[in-house]
Amino acid sequence: MADLTITMYPDDDLAMPAVQKNVEQSQPANDIINNDPFYPNIELTVLRNAMRIDSNVPNERLKEATLHAVLDVNEELTAFKAAQLEANVTTLANNQSVMIDNQNQQTHHYLRAVYCLAVATLYERYASYDLTNDGEKRMTMLEESIGDLRRDARFAIRTILGKPKITATLL
Repeated sequence: MADLTITMYPDDDLAMPAVQKNVEQSQPANDIINNDPFYPNIELTVLRNAMRIDSNVPNERLKEATLHAVLDVNEELTAFKAAQLEANVTTLANNQSVMIDNQNQQTHHYLRAVYCLAVATLYERYASYDLTNDGEKRMTMLEESIGDLRRDARFAIRTILGKPKITATLL
């Protein structure tokens, strides 16, 4: 029996080359969110590419969702930041953790948390922008993704804090 590979694209506009083209065409130069000096700045172009956000999402909407994600993550890490500063660690990038692709693991987790929360917010707001029958179908598909994105953000934050990802209680 031969192996079979099936590739499905629900719509020609959703094929990855088309999405990537939309992402590349929608980028203003150097759109960066300047963060607290302890944390890395957020490059919206990198966020768009990493999370496959196409040009249907205006840059202003992406920036607004990302700003709130940054605020939420920074707030959750307030005690962590204070402890790091007390230990003379002046930035998250200077934290002594495993280096992967020229960034430390804490920075990767931080960016993942921000990216996931920003995209979850965009997905949640999607319903108010497209109330057609097709929009309702897409929203149904996105609901599971929203939960997954929020979970991934929570896991990334808990990893930075050195806490277990799941707390289980035996009843």
